Amino acid sequence: MRPPTTAFMGDYRRSILPGLLTLLLFGAGVYVFAQDVVNNDTASLAYVGLISLGVAFMIAIIHNWRNGVYFFFAWLLFEDFARKFMGNNMAIFFAKDALIVVVYLSYFLAYRRKSVKTFRPPFLVPLLLFVWFGIMQVFNPASTTLFYGILGVKLFFSYIPLLFLGYALINSEAELRKFFVVNICFGLVIAGLGIAQSITGPSFLNPEHPAEEIKELSTLYRTAPISGLSAYRANSVFVSHGRYSSYVLVVWLLILGYTGYLLLRHRRGRNFAFIALTLVFGAIMMAASRGLFMWGSGSAVAIAAAFLWGAPWRQGEVARVFRTIQRSGLAIALALVALFFIFPDQLLSRLTIYSETLTPGSSASELQNRVWDYPLENFLKAFQYDRWPYGFGIGTSSLGVQYVAHTLRQQPMNVGVESGFGSIVVEMGIGGLALWLIMSFAIVWSSWKVVKKLRGSPWFPIGFVIFWYALILLLPITFTGMSMYEDFVPNAYLWLSLGVLFRLPSIIPSGQFAVAPSTPRKPNLRIR
Repeated sequence: MRPPTTAFMGDYRRSILPGLLTLLLFGAGVYVFAQDVVNNDTASLAYVGLISLGVAFMIAIIHNWRNGVYFFFAWLLFEDFARKFMGNNMAIFFAKDALIVVVYLSYFLAYRRKSVKTFRPPFLVPLLLFVWFGIMQVFNPASTTLFYGILGVKLFFSYIPLLFLGYALINSEAELRKFFVVNICFGLVIAGLGIAQSITGPSFLNPEHPAEEIKELSTLYRTAPISGLSAYRANSVFVSHGRYSSYVLVVWLLILGYTGYLLLRHRRGRNFAFIALTLVFGAIMMAASRGLFMWGSGSAVAIAAAFLWGAPWRQGEVARVFRTIQRSGLAIALALVALFFIFPDQLLSRLTIYSETLTPGSSASELQNRVWDYPLENFLKAFQYDRWPYGFGIGTSSLGVQYVAHTLRQQPMNVGVESGFGSIVVEMGIGGLALWLIMSFAIVWSSWKVVKKLRGSPWFPIGFVIFWYALILLLPITFTGMSMYEDFVPNAYLWLSLGVLFRLPSIIPSGQFAVAPSTPRKPNLRIR
């Protein structure tokens, strides 16, 4: 046992050192800020603000890793907005890596103190095998630089530890509700800005003179092949339309799961959920993204059917499920009606694009080609490379490879295909694809077993939505293209939400959020 004086001095140092560090950083920030004000340097002012915000996040994360998870996702979602207004500065792009390392460190310290609960994922062995194989591919002799491998490892594996943080984060029903409310609020802001940008055009939320490498990403239009109507493809706070549409799909699934949970629990929050449902569906319609439209509408149908299957029939809750599905349909209809009366031209141009390119009877339909023919063709192209048994190395055809080539003054390797499964073959060979499929099926099967346990409980809608997201992202969406999995926003949500799923069976329902019992009808005692 330490002497009282020694213990006091140790506690004193632990309490005073973070304060002194904060004070020194604050003083340095004030000095730099003052110099920039004197010099009228607005760009430097913006950098000082971002650095100060990042340092504040890191200090808060060290003290509380739970808040760090939310701080990290806030930075993750809005960093693109700062990056595109600051000349595509890559320091901002990589700042999230420093933040997530601090989050992991804070969680690890809490784990050492035994203040968090952990678990062993049932798919741990297939996951570790794929990670091991991917790390080995960093040293593939066909790769021209190790930096391609480092990039690939970052894109594939850096957010996998969020699986354990998600499990430890949700330790009560109150934390579960907080998780969904915070993330849905983020989604409402981004989706609302995306709708406004879809109407006003690229001049909104985009700099007047963007960096050349991202300029084209913010000025994309889609044109209907028959009528010639065109629609702007919004990017909202992100640098690209693809990242925006991927994020909207994630938020849409979160809202569907949270709405299903609320119908079986407390009435508080249902109005918020239905407003979010209406707004995000409007964002789906106005995004001019055929993939988002198809996956969003198809997921809604599948999830509605699953809710009916998983409803607590014995407790007579099926009628409540039907009413919620009807109200959700009404909310979607109201979104369409409001858009039609307020912005008829903008809505009709997008409906025309969807109908002309996705309707099977249309002469310009691309449904069969985009869903199956084109991805399959690109998948088979991967086997035209002579290194398909071994691959060229992880990261050699990944997102962001152009930044590595530009920074190192090297020519890109110019290998890759648009199919996600084909990209894995190009990078890691046929063995990498086999391990990816084994890992994916293990994750999906383990998740499904948890969902079946949740059937009849209020956690079922949330559990099924997370299972559905993992299923479509790891298999059909990745088959068509690797960009969504390698996009850091959907990737982070995948691993975090999987941790939430495996924690759901151990969460005890709180009486605070229980559904109030319905008032029984008075018996008819009138004597005839």
